[in-house]
Amino acid sequence: MYAIAMPRQYSMLYNASHIILPFFKSNSGVMNPTSVSSLNPISSIWCVIENMFLAATAEGLACSMRIPVGDEGLNVAKMVEAPESYLLPCYIGVGYPASEKPFVEQNEYTAKQKIHFGRW
Repeated sequence: MYAIAMPRQYSMLYNASHIILPFFKSNSGVMNPTSVSSLNPISSIWCVIENMFLAATAEGLACSMRIPVGDEGLNVAKMVEAPESYLLPCYIGVGYPASEKPFVEQNEYTAKQKIHFGRW
């Protein structure tokens, strides 16, 4: 799955009409949390990202996302001259969906088939 997904993430970003870089202001505790509240900036940005995806979808747009690996996010921050205290959690590609997209068959389940009591 990973071998299939990673190249697609790159190609979706490369072919996107627009790319959004959602930086957020980090505090010193985000990467070394001392309490749950020190994670507020990172949890807030992921809520913002989710809302961006929902808003774009409501407008008939498609979105893709890729999370930077290693120092990639820091390198992008330097390239766009973001302040030092800002972090890049992901790249977001936005554009109109392809007209010839593959059909993905959905499996239908009832709640009774999915709810388990006393077992996994």
